[in-house]
Amino acid sequence: MNQPNIYQPLKCQVEKVIEETPSIKTLVLVPEKPFSFQAGQFAFLTVPGVGEAPFTPSSSPSRVEKVEFTVMKTGMVTGAIHQLKPGDLVGLRGPYGKPYPLEKFAGKEVLLVGGGVGLAPLRSLFYALMENVCQYRKILFCCGAKTPEDYLYKDEIFSQWQSLCQKNPLQFRLTVDRKTGDWKYQEGVVTCTLEKLPLDISSSVAVVCGPPIMMKFTTVKLLQEGYREENIYLSMERKMYCGVGHCRHCLIGSHFVCQDGPVFTYSQIKNEPDAWA
Repeated sequence: MNQPNIYQPLKCQVEKVIEETPSIKTLVLVPEKPFSFQAGQFAFLTVPGVGEAPFTPSSSPSRVEKVEFTVMKTGMVTGAIHQLKPGDLVGLRGPYGKPYPLEKFAGKEVLLVGGGVGLAPLRSLFYALMENVCQYRKILFCCGAKTPEDYLYKDEIFSQWQSLCQKNPLQFRLTVDRKTGDWKYQEGVVTCTLEKLPLDISSSVAVVCGPPIMMKFTTVKLLQEGYREENIYLSMERKMYCGVGHCRHCLIGSHFVCQDGPVFTYSQIKNEPDAWA
């Protein structure tokens, strides 16, 4: 009996390329057949003749006819992705990993904390939450970037999403490490948005995504604020590799990030010395 080739990618055409910042672009892809995933899962993008790399989709999980990936230029494959133009073809395989357990978030207050390109998976999660917003008592989205110019999804964060606060139990706290121009929100690292949280910590879950150092200190702050270890969810996507548990490059202790994650609670990985490496 023939087994499906788990490494065979789905063909996709690049419909649009959005320059978020000089080093980060969002690709809108149209797959040859519907592509389904859940918020928090990841997939591999393949550039023919160059290679592939793992990314978490940044679009709404309910939108299966198109999928978006927000990619920072850091190396050979991501550099090739940044050269793509509308009409180019890429490969897509996945999804892999475990998603955010939205069933555990129901009836609670949800805190999202994202920095830099870490806003990409949180954008997908945010769309998933908003589709059933009545299931959550409150949503607080804390966003950070180096400067105002470094923010991703500027139109959405500063306009479209803000307008949703008028009719939904939703709030935003925005900050930059260094303000420029007419910036009217907070200045400081993203942990400064966690002071005096307007949340019932005893009935709240926190989701954190960003660079390792940002996630580490955000976790420390959340613990100080009273969050339980099992209610802090971390996206360890920087460690994703083959996606199918074969190469062992993604191990955090005994955990395969590509299979057991990339979403983990802090209680799952707190004793692993290489968790933040």
